[in-house]
Amino acid sequence: MKEYKYKINGNNYNVSVGDIVDNIAEVMVNGMPYKVELENKQTSVNVVSAPRPSAAPRTSTGEKIVSKPQAAGASKQVTAPLPGTILSISAKAGDIVKAADTVIILEAMKMENSIHAGFDGKIASINVNAGDSVLEGTVLFTIE
Repeated sequence: MKEYKYKINGNNYNVSVGDIVDNIAEVMVNGMPYKVELENKQTSVNVVSAPRPSAAPRTSTGEKIVSKPQAAGASKQVTAPLPGTILSISAKAGDIVKAADTVIILEAMKMENSIHAGFDGKIASINVNAGDSVLEGTVLFTIE
C-alpha cells in the first residue's frame, strides 16, 4: 500500500491506497476503509515519431564518404578535432607530407592525439605554435 499524508482545511488525513482491480481502489482514510470507483476515461495518445537520420553516403564499393573531395590544386585546411594544447609540431611550411604523416601532437583531456596530414601534399602554412591552446575547429595547418 502507498501511504500519503494530506492536510486539508487544517485537518490531517492519513491516506493509504491499496490494490486497484477493475477500476475500484481500496483506500483507507484515517483508518476507515473505502472502495473508490475510478473514472475510466478513454484518451487518445498521439505518438510522435522523430525522423530517423539517413545512413551515411557510400561509394560504389561500399566505403563511407567521410568528406567531399576538393578540386585538384586547392589548398586543404586541417582543423583541431577537439580543444586542447599543441605539444609539438613535426613539420614546417614547405615540407612534403603523406596523408598518414603525423604533423602535430595535440594534448586534449590528458591524452596525446596525433594530428595526421590527412592528404598528400606540401605544407603551405602552420597556423599554431607549440604551447598554444586551441579550440575545436581551429585551423592548425594548410596543405597544397
